[in-house]
Formats: sequence, structure tokens, C-alpha cells
Amino acid sequence: MLFELLSDLVKIDDVLIIVKNNSVTGEIRSNSLGIRQKEKWITIGDNDGPAHMHINSELIKSAEFIEEQKPDGASFGVRFFDDSGERAVAAFFTKMHDDSKRLAVEGKTLYDQLREKFTSKIQF
Repeated sequence: MLFELLSDLVKIDDVLIIVKNNSVTGEIRSNSLGIRQKEKWITIGDNDGPAHMHINSELIKSAEFIEEQKPDGASFGVRFFDDSGERAVAAFFTKMHDDSKRLAVEGKTLYDQLREKFTSKIQF
């Protein structure tokens, strides 16, 4: 189910995939990313391209759809947690508001459809 959720996310334009720790933040835009799985490793992006990531599917144990209120509007995303309960990677929907800070209906609909398909909290 992890591969299926990640596959659905990378198909959506304007999703930003983020890996973050105390020292480094890495960001990859979903636009035209490929995804494949070989044994336990899920690779997002082109292995020979300028940016890609490898996710150990055995260590990602859960995911949660999140909505947060921020000063410039609501934020929507999916956080993936490792076996220690730490956030390992996240996928955030970008361009979710217009210039007047109104919510983009199309983006919210895509988010809601994915959340409905997978449920709000997922155990892998």
C-alpha cells in the first residue's frame, strides 16, 4: 500500500516531496517524477537524473493525511513515519490557494479523494 500511495502522490502536479532532519532539507517536485520498486527500495525520480530519492519500504510504518491552518491559508499533505515514529518524508500539496488566499477547489478535491481512498491514518 505504501508504493500505491506514493505512486498516486507523484502523479499529481504541484506536490512537493520533502525529506528533512536537523541539518538538511531536501525537496523534489512531483511533476513528471517516475517511481519504481525493487525489493525493499522505492525510488522516486530518475536514478540518473539531477534529483531522486530511495525509500526503504521496510522502515516506513505509517502515514497520516494532515491539514494545518497557517497564516497564509490551510496546508495539506501526507506525512510518512518510520519505525521510531519519526517523520521520514512528507508530501505537501502546493498551489492550494489563489492570489486572494481562496482555497483551490481542484487541489482540495484531489487531496480529499486520496484521503478517502487510503483513510486518514495508515499502517503499513
